[in-house]
Amino acid sequence: MEFILNISGLSKRYGSVTAVQDLDLAISKGQIYGILGPNGSGKTTTLGMILGITVPGKGEFSWFDHMPLHLALNRIGSIIETPAFYPYLSGIQNLKIVTDIKRKGKEDIDMVLRKVGLLERKDHAYKGYSLGMKQRLALAAAMIGKPDVLVLDEPTNGMDPQGIADIRNLILEIAAGGATILLASHLLDEVQKTCTHVAVLDKGRKIFDGAVREILESEEYIEIAAEDMDALYGLLKSFKGIVDIQREAGKFIIQLSVGPTKKDLQKYLIQAGIFPTHFAARTGSLEKKFLQLLQTPK
Repeated sequence: MEFILNISGLSKRYGSVTAVQDLDLAISKGQIYGILGPNGSGKTTTLGMILGITVPGKGEFSWFDHMPLHLALNRIGSIIETPAFYPYLSGIQNLKIVTDIKRKGKEDIDMVLRKVGLLERKDHAYKGYSLGMKQRLALAAAMIGKPDVLVLDEPTNGMDPQGIADIRNLILEIAAGGATILLASHLLDEVQKTCTHVAVLDKGRKIFDGAVREILESEEYIEIAAEDMDALYGLLKSFKGIVDIQREAGKFIIQLSVGPTKKDLQKYLIQAGIFPTHFAARTGSLEKKFLQLLQTPK
């Protein structure tokens, strides 16, 4: 496995506030790695440290097997916090400046503008762009030079649902081309739909990391309904393999513990004279897991 980024014991304090504490992460080539957490959890501070914008208080990180940071940054495109461009210059003029700063050719400009949906607005002044368009231009700037890694801090900030879907599809397309993506977000649904792996931060501490697929498959939920819902509820309460029961839109959502299977439950109900009118599996939810992690005593 080829590691793109290794973080060990990374910490940062601002006065009496600990922004990031003893963070360990290992990100492999080709992953779409989400850093998830509420506002103030340390996401942006973490990205700032690994990009050399902020000096760590302690700990270390390395890109591309200990490549010097100034060389590694040539292989990384990034969006951190609010995009900054010249307001009276057009989108394409701003990107030409970016190519000069990055010492890259200008042949990529039309391509990246097309990918982010701004080609038709490339000659319009940046000051007239909406917040979502400004985010798109920032993503275009990050893509200049076809970097091996994209580091994106809240890349869909200010976008409408269609814009969010467009950027999600673009991220998946870029990753399919071989790039590694590190994505900080507080949008659980987007992380679930986009990322292969996720780390959850809370008050500067990592409280979980792992594959998104494993999170979704780790808990098995079943939707179940019957003509006599009261009788069904009584039987579900007495079945020892059920961890949780919730009622939702005319059916029960239950979570099975490790051991019992859907077939075991179905057999149990039928033997008790209850024949379900609805019985379907439901995958786990990243949102549910996230909220459970935040509520767990530290």
